[in-house]
Amino acid sequence: MNLPTPTSYYVPVSSHWPILASVGLFLMAFGAATSINGLSTEGSGPGPILLISGSLLMAWVVFSWFATVVHESHQGLYSAQMDRSFRWGMSWFIFSEVMFFAAFFGALFYVRNFAVPWLGGEGDKGSANLLWQGFSAQWPLMQTPDMARYPGPNEVISPWGIPLLNTLLLLSSSITLTIAHKGLKLGRRGQTKLWLGLTVLLGLIFLVFQVEEYIAAYTELGLTLRAGIYGSTFFILTGFHGLHVTLGTLMLIVILMRVIKGHFAGDNHFGFEAVSWYWHFVDVVWVGLFLFVYIL
Repeated sequence: MNLPTPTSYYVPVSSHWPILASVGLFLMAFGAATSINGLSTEGSGPGPILLISGSLLMAWVVFSWFATVVHESHQGLYSAQMDRSFRWGMSWFIFSEVMFFAAFFGALFYVRNFAVPWLGGEGDKGSANLLWQGFSAQWPLMQTPDMARYPGPNEVISPWGIPLLNTLLLLSSSITLTIAHKGLKLGRRGQTKLWLGLTVLLGLIFLVFQVEEYIAAYTELGLTLRAGIYGSTFFILTGFHGLHVTLGTLMLIVILMRVIKGHFAGDNHFGFEAVSWYWHFVDVVWVGLFLFVYIL
């Protein structure tokens, strides 16, 4: 086996993981779309089965693929050039995630500032009010143009309850993760384990409160995916963020297990840094959600 030199870097052999990941993502996306569309019909068809199958396949691919990367790293196959490649790759991945959420925030902005006012007779395209005469534009949209088919919510979620608590939880988790990272760089593994474990706990508590909020929205407030454009934008934004928090928490658990096993060095721990970047990004997105979905 040829180890990398300062003028070369390790090129992995051909891998079957990318194609399997593509299949898993396709099944997840198709299954999720079919399941959501099935909420307005009598049945969801094969949607849930495809979604679960894709999720299980992706879980296996991610675990196996990352295990391969960890094994190669421990063999000393990665050079400084490979480390830079990983950092650029993670940077572009987070940038793609920024664009992902920017699309949903953009949709929310368009609906609130253009589409709904137009239906209410305001602005350059106010003639759209002819479609539903008497419709009054407001946000949150409690009275939809067609209340028979798409009834609006009875109430909206107060930002000063669970949303505020979840905000404090995620902001605190960023602090605890930073302390854990500092401990790793200084060689204080006990500090790293303690504060990283606390970060995982905060993430899990956030998810529990998020589920509790969803249950209350459906059972008490009439706030569902079918509750007009407000309900759909609310659940799309908070739901996708919740998915990212779930993935981030799982990654933190994996990193914690690796720290316990003695992985990472003070000057060589990009796996830890990559998960930290991702978690801080998720926290920043939640601040935007708290401001533009719950408060404004």
